[in-house]
Amino acid sequence: MRSVHALAAAALLLLPAYDLASAGEPKQGGILRMYHRDSPGSASIHEGATYSINIPFMPVFNNLVMFKQDVPQNSVESIVPDLAESWAWSGDNKKLTFKLRQGVKWHDGKPFTSADVKCTFDMLMGKSQQKFRQNPRKSWYDQVSEVTVNGDYEASFALKRPQPALLSLLASGYTPVYPCHVSPAEMRTKPIGTGPFKFVEFKANESIKLTKNPDYWKKGLPHLDGIEFTIIPNRSTAILGFVSNKFDMTFPTEVSIPLLKEVKSQAPNAVCVVEPINVSTNIIVNSSSPPFDSLDIRRALALALDRQAFIQIMFEGQADVGGTMLPAPGGLWAMPKEMLESIPGYGPDVNANREEARKLMQKAGYGPDKRLAVKISTRNIPIYRDPAVILIDQLKSIYIDGELDVVDTAQWFPKVARKDYSLGLNLTGNAVDDPDQSFYENYSCGSERNYTNYCNKEIEKLFDQQSAETDKEKRKKLVWEIDKKLQEDVARPIIFHGRAGTCWHPYVKGVTVMVNSSYNGYRYEDVWMDK
Repeated sequence: MRSVHALAAAALLLLPAYDLASAGEPKQGGILRMYHRDSPGSASIHEGATYSINIPFMPVFNNLVMFKQDVPQNSVESIVPDLAESWAWSGDNKKLTFKLRQGVKWHDGKPFTSADVKCTFDMLMGKSQQKFRQNPRKSWYDQVSEVTVNGDYEASFALKRPQPALLSLLASGYTPVYPCHVSPAEMRTKPIGTGPFKFVEFKANESIKLTKNPDYWKKGLPHLDGIEFTIIPNRSTAILGFVSNKFDMTFPTEVSIPLLKEVKSQAPNAVCVVEPINVSTNIIVNSSSPPFDSLDIRRALALALDRQAFIQIMFEGQADVGGTMLPAPGGLWAMPKEMLESIPGYGPDVNANREEARKLMQKAGYGPDKRLAVKISTRNIPIYRDPAVILIDQLKSIYIDGELDVVDTAQWFPKVARKDYSLGLNLTGNAVDDPDQSFYENYSCGSERNYTNYCNKEIEKLFDQQSAETDKEKRKKLVWEIDKKLQEDVARPIIFHGRAGTCWHPYVKGVTVMVNSSYNGYRYEDVWMDK
């Protein structure tokens, strides 16, 4: 609780102006103009693995339940009804039943029913005739044996064993309910939802436009007439557009710390916040092919990292060192500092770590006269490219010569899912601040998002043990033990957990930036403009 209170205190220090300004009576109308950092591969949230999709398309949809949009820290306590009016667990915690809202319509006028819930989750579990082209979160539902319906307005999730985290997974911005009568292919280009905004158009590399849903089932919402995103990959150009009032708001959690100073100097009245985003910058290693099938070489990689140098160069000190789970106070499951620093490579003596790394490289046959040449693949946007350049520089100290290999967004996730790389600089976002999401999705054998081919059946047993634990304190200690083992195994070396800025002009009201997930806060039904 101390961490939560500290976080709340920090938020109050950062946000007095916009908290008070948001207290007025909302005005109706206006188009919220925002730039977008890149062109998403499609409009289908269920087939995406980046919040480049969530931010523009989450307003089109509803979930069964969602994290309350004006509460910065996601937790079980902040989950509220959405398409479900209520929910209840069975006595043995192996069945979760939702009572659904009546009278809700899809944007094409057809009624929402329990059949849509069943269709959505059958597709996610791979049980339906229609298939997603990509299904990055299939592992979220490994413990769901089936979804059943009782009439048009009740749906139940039957579990193989208790899984308290299921409700949080269902509340993520990554878990909208899709219409049963629209194919996955159509949802990639012309998504239909029940949400506060309707899809208008998506011009790749140009723009995305949404318009108000006049028949939204939440009466009086949304306040805005629409939202328009202009795709501008160049950060400096995008920021220039914001300070010159071409845009009302920056792309959320995308303003770097150095650029934040630029914004405040040119638009001193802008409201800007810097928060953790629950996105780790990490090294992905194709452990199934040489030379990184060698544990010694993987350990050398981890020992070579000077994490504080990354943080100082990229964030002027405003980022966090941690394991798989988001560090405190933003994160609810963070390893204690002393436990983290006991892991090889996390200790403060970088020179000693690198000396140990060089010995491991020499043991593997490399050295000053025989260096390892490798391509370092990464996504072609600044938050990937910039740390990749620093990584290349740091790896020189342990006889590794890296060559930067940049990949367009639309191709990046398919490429790494195919394991079509050797070494990569990646960002891993935790859509929900819960170990089930992070562990199963990124580290379980066979998961589509297990980009490194890491597979440890003994640790997977611990995944299951913590997942079924209903005592939160006992579960937390298990999570720490697992996280420590993942770092020691060099499963996916975590470099740092970033912080990022979001800015908007003072007339934009009702914005809440979430502190432990950059994926769940983009419904925008409460946002309004005082102009």
